[in-house]
Amino acid sequence: MTEFLLYGGKGGVGKTTIATATGVSLAERGYETLVVSTDPAHSLGDAVERPVGAGPVEIHNGFWGVEVDPQAGIDRYRTLFEALAAEFASAGITLDEDEITDLFTAGVMPGSDELAAVEGLATYADNDRWDRVVFDTAPTGHTLRLLDLPSLLDRGMATALDLRDQVRRKVNTTRTMLFGPMANRRRADEEDEFTAMRDRMEQVGRVLRDPDLTEFRVVTIPETMAVRESERLVDQLREFEVPVTTLVVNKLIEGAGDCDRCRGKRAVQQDALVALRESLPELALWTVPDESGEVTGLDALGRVGAHLDV
Repeated sequence: MTEFLLYGGKGGVGKTTIATATGVSLAERGYETLVVSTDPAHSLGDAVERPVGAGPVEIHNGFWGVEVDPQAGIDRYRTLFEALAAEFASAGITLDEDEITDLFTAGVMPGSDELAAVEGLATYADNDRWDRVVFDTAPTGHTLRLLDLPSLLDRGMATALDLRDQVRRKVNTTRTMLFGPMANRRRADEEDEFTAMRDRMEQVGRVLRDPDLTEFRVVTIPETMAVRESERLVDQLREFEVPVTTLVVNKLIEGAGDCDRCRGKRAVQQDALVALRESLPELALWTVPDESGEVTGLDALGRVGAHLDV
């Protein structure tokens, strides 16, 4: 089994339920498991019926949860550019607040949701605490922007680094002329935060594309529009070279029912299942029966988990 499991799909298909049920099942099998919610509309706490915050909390024996703070990634990223502005100031280039904001958004305009998500991935992909890490991702559009963000951030930071290096070269030339070569010696232990951030982004991209580490599972429901979106998501994930292995079809009605409407809906669902099997035959297909009402609490999540070959 891979170390990192990502669940994605369109909004409203039950990604949080499936991701959390996976976490419950893995913990029951003896794996120390962390479920990470990167969806800005966090509902992990609702699913487990207890508060879950920005730091990992143990929900049950070996089952942990965390809801990534949407502001965390944006703060970390902005801090880099504030430090860059401070370095410019030491060279006599003063930037006001608006100019720092312009610099911050130059070359890349990250959304706080995606930036928080990629920060969460970077934090927990560097994992030596849990046996398994399960990511509950945001709806499809957010997920695809998240996958593109490491390379986008890399381009933005490369622009900023190039600008910084130009300033440093001019400053160093002046200092050398005034004070000699020793004036430009930098401390060996000085941390380059931009380089560290680029390394984190590179690690995220590497982990997301490594089939030995990562598995992406698409959650859907047996309806025509959801099936079409799932097919497009799989195609786009493959373009990003993310290893997609499984389709999880949630909210499947069991039995034909005793009314024309029930039988009609059941027929539509069966047609959707056939379409998925025909269009994506290489993916495993798991079905989860429709639960009446919302699925909350560890017992209900355990019932859902019983249908997942986690």
